[in-house]
Amino acid sequence: MARIQITAKIDLDEGELTERFVLAAGPGGQNVNKVSTAVELRFDVARSSSLPERVRDRLLVLGGHLLTQDGVLIINARSHRTQERNRADARARLAALIEKACEPPPPPRRKTRPTLASKKRRLETKSARGTIKKHRGRPGEE
Repeated sequence: MARIQITAKIDLDEGELTERFVLAAGPGGQNVNKVSTAVELRFDVARSSSLPERVRDRLLVLGGHLLTQDGVLIINARSHRTQERNRADARARLAALIEKACEPPPPPRRKTRPTLASKKRRLETKSARGTIKKHRGRPGEE
């Protein structure tokens, strides 16, 4: 079976991908009603033997709404007029998602508090702005 190179260390077996061609809405004229150009690419992330465990776990988190409850990733590609381009688009999106899963997650955000000096600067700016606004209006109204 052919292999699809994702990164230097990760390549997928083509047998793990399931493609289904369906009718697509959008550009294509009357051809849209006759030819199944849209691609529905399915990849079983949970049972994939090609992915390292940490990448698989991260991909299950990153997949979000594209994942089924069984851990199958579904990518729909229907933006192009031909099956070949939609197929290439779906595979490229899968590869990009797997590459993103290879990157380590960002460190958690640490909560910070404003400094006393920054609080004072903010209050001084507010009072200066209030003074400017207070002096607006017609002269001699006071």
